[in-house]
Amino acid sequence: MSKEFTVPPVIFPSGAGVNPTIGNINQRRVPTAPFQPLRPPSSSSAIPFMSFDIGSAVSSSGFYGGTISTSAASGSASFDDEEPLLDELGIHPDQIWHKTKSILNPFRINTTAHKDSDLSGPIFLYLSLCLFQLLAGKIQFGVILGWIVVSSIFLYIVFNMLAGRNGNLDLHTCTSVIGYCMLPVVILSAASLFMPQGSSVPRYAMAGVFVVWATRACTNLMVALADGGEEHRGLIAYACFLIYTLFSLLVIF
Repeated sequence: MSKEFTVPPVIFPSGAGVNPTIGNINQRRVPTAPFQPLRPPSSSSAIPFMSFDIGSAVSSSGFYGGTISTSAASGSASFDDEEPLLDELGIHPDQIWHKTKSILNPFRINTTAHKDSDLSGPIFLYLSLCLFQLLAGKIQFGVILGWIVVSSIFLYIVFNMLAGRNGNLDLHTCTSVIGYCMLPVVILSAASLFMPQGSSVPRYAMAGVFVVWATRACTNLMVALADGGEEHRGLIAYACFLIYTLFSLLVIF
């Protein structure tokens, strides 16, 4: 047997009975306009809120209504006035070739070409010597570089000690001269690739010729480029002979 219950009716309050200080919770808020920044007075630019004023660039209208500036075309023309990349890096191929060619004649060394010292040519000769040694099956990049540094410091100290107060040889010039005079050793390393390994006497004789060549060239340059070395030419030649003998032993053995 079911029992019936009476449910009282639900009455929703109208807006008139709402407290004005609290407000109606279910009332929808009217959306407000988004924030927009102020625009500059001169809105001639195609991009809003931005203004481009680069010199006196001439702009022309594009197909889609934008502006195409011709300042890039005028700026690209300034690249023609810049120096080549090798000149900016301090690498002058003509100067390097002129200095290298002056070493080829062991009896007449052009000392005027070496007054402006650089390290680009010595680095090139160093890499050439390492390449020829690599072709011979000898990986000696670090050994050759270390010996060049030690030899430059050694000859710099010996020359300035012999010249005394009159010595004006700097380390940069000394390294440049030793590097350029490595050309006979580089030629020896290239020629040794075509010689049989069993023939020791011809290799020693050829190495002696190239060592004397490098020693004579380095001695003449040292005496001509720095003051106070003419009276100690023999001792300077002995130091140069020891340096290039060490490099020739790397090639032979």
